[in-house]
Amino acid sequence: MPLVSTGELVSAAQADGRSVAAFNVITLEHAEAIAAGAERAGAPAILQISENAVKFHGGRLSAIAAAAAAVARASHAPLALHLDHVESVELLHQAHDEGFGSVMFDASKLTYEENVRATADAVAWGHERGIWIEAELGKVGGKEGEAPLDAHAPGVRTDPAEAAAYVAATGVDALAVAVGSSHAMTERTAALDHALIGRLRDAVPVPLVLHGSSGVPDEEIRQAVASGMRKINVGTALNTAFTGAVRAYLADNPTGVDPRKYIVPGREAMATTVAGFLSLMG
Repeated sequence: MPLVSTGELVSAAQADGRSVAAFNVITLEHAEAIAAGAERAGAPAILQISENAVKFHGGRLSAIAAAAAAVARASHAPLALHLDHVESVELLHQAHDEGFGSVMFDASKLTYEENVRATADAVAWGHERGIWIEAELGKVGGKEGEAPLDAHAPGVRTDPAEAAAYVAATGVDALAVAVGSSHAMTERTAALDHALIGRLRDAVPVPLVLHGSSGVPDEEIRQAVASGMRKINVGTALNTAFTGAVRAYLADNPTGVDPRKYIVPGREAMATTVAGFLSLMG
């Protein structure tokens, strides 16, 4: 079916009091697994390609974007294509030509004032081209290349009043907030601040986004959705499932050399993981 927009999926989720899951695409197999899992769950999903994934592909966005879009269009599930954690303005400006309907522009490493200016510029550019823009306020640690960050440390969490001012100053369409999760967690032990999620929901007039959801237990995700999270980002959980299945196959078949033999169970493990997360979204 045709690509749908992230904004359309998130707006529908907001209206229904549920959430939509966004899964990171690194390889073609990730995209295929996300589509398969969404079809299995009978739910929409977002295929998102991060700036780090683009770097993995030699800094070239076109090939992986075209592959993900082709998989999405061939699927029976409603799927959107999203460019995630973009710090490079040059990469941001490729989004429209490569078929992305949304971008998460990440200026969270900058000072608050610099973040506002850079994000407002990104929003103005995106809105002129019909692109939905997500941004981040607070410190959701754990990204590649960053020092470890305690998600419960003072000053890390997103302040509701600051978030409201930030949204008003930048015009963003959605806001990723720091409420206790962290990127790249391989164990699901994160404890979210659900009272803070509720205060942010009441203070901010745009949908809230939860990053680092791979480390969040099922019940915490259900509560986060009930508290007001409308987009749930998942990346590491897919990689954990894929790698675990590949390791298991190779342990049982130490002389195997055909990558299809271990990629198939890896892709299936990711599809199962996708369907499992989608079942939590409501």
